[in-house]
Amino acid sequence: MVAQLVRLKLTLLVNGYRRSVWQTVGVVLGSLYALSLVALVVVGAVALGTTDPGLVAPALVLGGAVLVLGWLVVPVFAYGVDATLDPHRFVTYPIPRRRLLAGLAAGGVVSVPGIATALAVLGVTLAWWRSPLTLVAAAVGAVGALALCVVGSRALTTLLAPLLESRRSREVLTVAAFVPIMLAGPAIGWFSRRLGDGATDADAVRALLTDLADVVGWTPLGAPWGVPAAVQDGDWGAAAGRLAVLLATLALAWWVWDRALARTLETPAEGGAKGARGKGLGWFDRVPATPTGAVAARAATYWLRDPRYSASIAIIPLLPVVLAFAGQTAGEGPGMAVMLILAPLTAWVLGFSVSNDIAYDHTAFALHVATGTTGRTDRWGRALPVLVAGTPLVVVFAVLSAGLSGRWTDLPALLGLSLGTLALSTGVSSAVSAHWLYPVPKPGESPFKQPQGAVGATMVAQGVAGLATFVLSLPAFALALFTILLPSAALGWVTLVVGPAVGAVVLVLGVRWGARAYDRRAPELLQRVLSYA
Repeated sequence: MVAQLVRLKLTLLVNGYRRSVWQTVGVVLGSLYALSLVALVVVGAVALGTTDPGLVAPALVLGGAVLVLGWLVVPVFAYGVDATLDPHRFVTYPIPRRRLLAGLAAGGVVSVPGIATALAVLGVTLAWWRSPLTLVAAAVGAVGALALCVVGSRALTTLLAPLLESRRSREVLTVAAFVPIMLAGPAIGWFSRRLGDGATDADAVRALLTDLADVVGWTPLGAPWGVPAAVQDGDWGAAAGRLAVLLATLALAWWVWDRALARTLETPAEGGAKGARGKGLGWFDRVPATPTGAVAARAATYWLRDPRYSASIAIIPLLPVVLAFAGQTAGEGPGMAVMLILAPLTAWVLGFSVSNDIAYDHTAFALHVATGTTGRTDRWGRALPVLVAGTPLVVVFAVLSAGLSGRWTDLPALLGLSLGTLALSTGVSSAVSAHWLYPVPKPGESPFKQPQGAVGATMVAQGVAGLATFVLSLPAFALALFTILLPSAALGWVTLVVGPAVGAVVLVLGVRWGARAYDRRAPELLQRVLSYA
């Protein structure tokens, strides 16, 4: 049964990659990128084991603990990630639950992240090449770490499934996930700066890492990596104790997964939802009663109520905090100049957020095709909410960044670059979204979910859109850069004219190009979207 499920997983993955040439190319590029990271980690571990064997144990224990923690935490925020072998699909088959668990666990490794993790945890064991006995213990720990990553993540995800079935819970979890992620970088930068302010005692830092690794090695996260460290030190009691912690954690995770899966399969949540009281027509009462207005109202509704959209722009309120923190870390005065990228970056994020709107519609896009919605109506209807909401936000951020950085003379250049980038990025997205689609989470699913076969197509589509936006924004960017570096107030006012003008031209041309592609390929686009189900 395990072999059958693994072959099924491989077949589904290969068939998913065959849907288009671009997906295949993207998967190949993504796989090469993952392999390069694995090679970098393995070579670094072996080099560390050769040049400084004393640091191997702290590095592997702490780094390995972070890896296991990532496998446990990320799937919670990305609920439903890698649902190729959804257990609910096997309910009608008389498969013993323990065999099903074993098959699902083995199938969990058959993916780009799973294979990359397996290669990494097995490869870093070569850091202990000086001691054959330690190398064997490290191999055992690596297998246990891989099993803990897969089984632990599935157990925790399945256990929390009832909680995450609530859309409101998923939305709160989404917002909560972004806060520590966005603030982690500035916090590390601040710590590094404080550490560098005085004389750093390398021996003290080394001792601190060693003591921390000794403690983490006794936790479920670090136990797989602490076993070879204890063997290397000749502490067989500690090695046996850490191995016992690893086996006990695996057994507990397996039992939790078994119980949670039994509850999910035997007493599934009832479909449907409680009836909600009507709240009027919402945005449909606030826009002109035209086809373009109807599309714009529906798009605006999605921005406010669909967590897949809100997750993509959840970083925007945190950008001022992160950039201000980075500026303070770099130092007063010139360091705060990093705030100048706030408004242009926000403009790019807002414009890019509609680069795959049709795929986000999913089956609702059939309404556009069935009613004969023209490409011009569809493209402008999706672009207008971004422009209307984004313009005042970008202006506020430009003023805020100029004030915090003390560069009021650069405000015209910032406004020109930011407003131009907003229009330009929206125009590029309007054109790209009618040509290249890629799988996204379906309505009601977590915005963090990674659909099958989405990595490659996402890289290609986003790469094309990002490159086109960068190239087309070069004139305004160059003018703004010269305005800041020279400095030149006259060039700032020129940027205020050139930036929005270029953006408006690209917006109109992008919408027209996208509209023509939409009118020509609407049934094909619908077929592509439905194939993502």
